Amino acid sequence: MLVRDFMTTDLTTLQENESLLDATLIFTRSSLRHIPILKATKLAGIITERELKHYTPSILSGIPPEEYNRLMESTPLSKIMTRDPVTIRPDRPVSEAAQMLYDRRMGCLLVVEDAELKGIITTTDMLKLLVHLLRKQDAVSGGLAGQ
Repeated sequence: MLVRDFMTTDLTTLQENESLLDATLIFTRSSLRHIPILKATKLAGIITERELKHYTPSILSGIPPEEYNRLMESTPLSKIMTRDPVTIRPDRPVSEAAQMLYDRRMGCLLVVEDAELKGIITTTDMLKLLVHLLRKQDAVSGGLAGQ
């Protein structure tokens, strides 16, 4: 089993010059927790929903709404993104990806081949694989129990 067999390839990405507001809107309107950041067509970094919340000014902090809006619209993602994110190639064993996610306590790995972003593999993808394997094992065990 390889990473390419379990990775998500339908990606939502942003450019590094796009704003905090752009990322906030995507996170608000979707179930995504990670957005790869590109510089033209090359991977430049990643931003997580948690990082965005950490760096986004709180409207409750007393900051005037005009200033809040200005910061959200004018702060580029390049200022807060994680540069040089951990990556994995699509031809690597999925067990290697799972081990990397576990060891580094990460929520995702970006899948890159020849410097091009090919996909993302997340802890949710790993749980989906685990469920698949457990059901397969249950089917085998259940079949043996009936003999």
